[in-house]
Amino acid sequence: MKNLNIHININPELYNKNPESSDLGKRIVTKSIEMINTLGFECFTFKKLGAAIGSNESSVYRYFDSKHNLLVYLVNWYWSWIEYRLVMVTNSMGSPLEKLKASVELLTSDVTQDNAFSYIDEIALNKIIISESSKAYHTKDIDEENQKGYYKTFKRVVQRVSEFVLEVNPKFEFPHMLISTIIEGAHHQRFFSKHLPSLTDFEEGKNNIVNFYTGLVLKAINSDNSNDE
Repeated sequence: MKNLNIHININPELYNKNPESSDLGKRIVTKSIEMINTLGFECFTFKKLGAAIGSNESSVYRYFDSKHNLLVYLVNWYWSWIEYRLVMVTNSMGSPLEKLKASVELLTSDVTQDNAFSYIDEIALNKIIISESSKAYHTKDIDEENQKGYYKTFKRVVQRVSEFVLEVNPKFEFPHMLISTIIEGAHHQRFFSKHLPSLTDFEEGKNNIVNFYTGLVLKAINSDNSNDE
């Protein structure tokens, strides 16, 4: 895929200075993804990040108030990127069922590198989303941060795919619960497949996770239809 100069918009509440506005800011984002993925969020610090990029810790604070805000920034970037991909994949499709199946596949598949964003390692970022993203919103400040729009991109993704569910079956009662469940469930299954394999039926080289959640969504919608008849 050629570089299309696509821009991902992030809530400016999350940063002091837009990291996309400078080479240093982009290096902060690039290296933070690498380090959080390698060290884990708890062991990651701005001091370590500053040393890794050959700059002062204070230079990182010029872009982000805290490592929490940096994590939320990365989560926002990821879900904005997923939303962009959903639009690209489903835009030319006419059938709501076709759009829904394609969306579920995108949300539950392994991530591949997107060359449209040269300073972001989407594969490493996906691993962070799977193992660390709950730490972004499992906080005492969740309600205040939600009011500021910190989690708007994730909610937009769920809303977009929920609308496909309702286009297929307008009487289905739980579209948001269904879609948020398959997103979180697929993340759990990918984590289990790497670390707790006895908790999953994942097999290398097969689309077990995609197939399971696609079937789950379609059966839930069809079951709802049959109950109304």
